[in-house]
Amino acid sequence: MVDFVTYWTQEGFLGFFRVFWFYIIFEFPRYILMDYALLIVYWVKSRFGEKDYQTAREDFFSSKPFLSIIVPGKNEGKNYYRLIESLEIQTYQNFEVIVVDDGSDDDSHIIARGLERQGKIDLFISHKERGGKASAANTALRYARGEFIVHIDADSSLKHDALEEIMIPFYMDSKIGAVGGNLEVRNPDHSLCTTFQKIEYNIFIMVGRMVMSSLDILRIISGAFGAFRRDALDKLHGWDIGPGLDGDITLKIRKMGYKVQFEPKATIYTSVPDNFVKLAKQRLRWSRSLIRFRLRKHNNLFMPFSTFDLGNFISVAENIFFNFILNFFWYLYMIDIIVNFTQEILYILIAGVLLYSTSKLLQYIVVLILSRDWKQKLKYIMYLPGMVFYTGYYIRFIRTAAYIKELFFKSSFEDDWNPKKTSIQGKKLEENIEKFFNKTG
Repeated sequence: MVDFVTYWTQEGFLGFFRVFWFYIIFEFPRYILMDYALLIVYWVKSRFGEKDYQTAREDFFSSKPFLSIIVPGKNEGKNYYRLIESLEIQTYQNFEVIVVDDGSDDDSHIIARGLERQGKIDLFISHKERGGKASAANTALRYARGEFIVHIDADSSLKHDALEEIMIPFYMDSKIGAVGGNLEVRNPDHSLCTTFQKIEYNIFIMVGRMVMSSLDILRIISGAFGAFRRDALDKLHGWDIGPGLDGDITLKIRKMGYKVQFEPKATIYTSVPDNFVKLAKQRLRWSRSLIRFRLRKHNNLFMPFSTFDLGNFISVAENIFFNFILNFFWYLYMIDIIVNFTQEILYILIAGVLLYSTSKLLQYIVVLILSRDWKQKLKYIMYLPGMVFYTGYYIRFIRTAAYIKELFFKSSFEDDWNPKKTSIQGKKLEENIEKFFNKTG
């Protein structure tokens, strides 16, 4: 320990900067300074925007828009009861519930039919043949009667005021086309894997999306809980088939000129993978979306067309730079450290763990300040050092593998998360879109 302190004392700031320049230049400004800037913005809005919020809330309840809650899914019967129970206690009740079963091979249709007979589900539709989540969502959209569409994953349950909270932003700004809700992990104490995801969701979904939303560059409305203007979805003819439908529909709505917003008070609880093997499979699918949609399908956002929008450009460019470019640049950084600091690698490793643990603590303090249930979240502070390895290595390696597989092999079209016929059609659709923009660009 004495040698460790002596080494860094001798190195001074310049030596410290030489070793940790990647963090100081790229990560600290993006993930610490921006989070604390958000706190200032949030305080200002809370201080001066309360009247506008209350006015919008009154407008919402006085107009009483009819909502269509659509729930697409496969083999989700066991989750229907909990979801329906959470809908029954909502502070806002003017809605219908449409459940679409996408070719399940369990007893989902029996459970859903029973709930339909009890009047707890307004309409249940069963696809005998699996078509994929987007296909199921589009079926529900076809029968939906609501002015707004709320897309919810079947394995989720809502906080008692979630529907009310996710709708109010529409009444604060008529230009908003979609609002995303906040995801909380329902099973955080099941395993170390779920605990890490609990912290990750709070830092990168709650706070991260609040930052993006405040900058008006939010790029994803979560499929687990998102609300949409019906007319916007009708213009788009619903969701395109294939994986990554939530990020895809968000970009399409932005390209139409609508704003998209994140509402942290609209909370939904969802179960997450309980071991690292299941989680890796999920994150491989999620990470491929950056290549498939940001770099391929929606790459026209970078083109100087008449419809070019700076906000849309920044939204996608920020994602590509920090998640894709810097992801690979990090490996060059590590090679630099290993080659040039071989003898000092143990000192650097210890300092790195301390630095990144402190960074995670600073991020988590923002979570605690912004959370209404901050006391329950205090106990997870002890896991923050483990997050250094979880996000810094485990998630990074999965993300890298996903990028490479999608870049060179278009592996998302081979994922069994979607039926093969749907993936084939999705591939043809994207190829046609690419040909169209190559001709017109």
